[in-house]
Amino acid sequence: MELPKIQHLSKRHDDLIAFLVVGDWGRDGDFNQSRVATQMGYVGKKLGIDFVISTGDNFYDNGLKGVDDRAFKTSFSNIYTAKSLRKPWYTVLGNHDFLGNVEDMRISTTPFVQKYFDNPKKQNFDWRNVFPREGYLSSTLKNLNFSLEKSKAPWNIVVGHHTIKSIGYHGDTQEMLDHILPILESHKVDMYINGHDHCLQHLSNECGSMQFLTSGGGSKAWKNIIYHGMHNESMMHFYHDGQGFLSLEIAYDKAKIAFYDVSGRPLHRLKLLK
Repeated sequence: MELPKIQHLSKRHDDLIAFLVVGDWGRDGDFNQSRVATQMGYVGKKLGIDFVISTGDNFYDNGLKGVDDRAFKTSFSNIYTAKSLRKPWYTVLGNHDFLGNVEDMRISTTPFVQKYFDNPKKQNFDWRNVFPREGYLSSTLKNLNFSLEKSKAPWNIVVGHHTIKSIGYHGDTQEMLDHILPILESHKVDMYINGHDHCLQHLSNECGSMQFLTSGGGSKAWKNIIYHGMHNESMMHFYHDGQGFLSLEIAYDKAKIAFYDVSGRPLHRLKLLK
């Protein structure tokens, strides 16, 4: 598993990049994690994917203890065994991952969320590379802005764990709305992809120029809580309260996105044009 760098998805004009996105998965194969992994293998083979993105909460409940933690095998390498999935995995860290040993955090949304700092005795987060927090947040925002500013890619996609816009169990994340969304809007980012809510969903901004894609159905799901009135109906395009994953196929001037359930059945598709 490779930790993420900001990827500028640009090949030749006529090339296609294909990848899968899954989040909130690491439960030793339980809660349908293995079933989702099997279907990912089938879809990955069909599309000839280049890599897989994980949207965080990779190892429940308390992340990894270290590089030799057996959970790496029982929740990852023993689960995603299909040949088509033996490609680079680019991961972000979720809040549960921060309860373990976080040696290389790169870009993460968890330190932005205030509630994780309000009761430090309740959960033992690994903040050793975060403090002083103000410096971490400032540096992350600066790096995000700089990377998007210099990007020449036809499509700009940002991946984080926490939601920006969601009608699921966790709803919108206010800190993401306050700090991250303005940067994405200023650079006309095409898609923000996240996990955190254990479901699949597709929302957009009011003008439809930015897509908010949730892929957090890698294992335990079915929260049975949907906040229908949280956003304008025109911004809500799809919601599935269950396990699954999504695929993206990106060419220079078009992108195809599909959401799949635990049985590999396509539930929702969309096509974007440049």
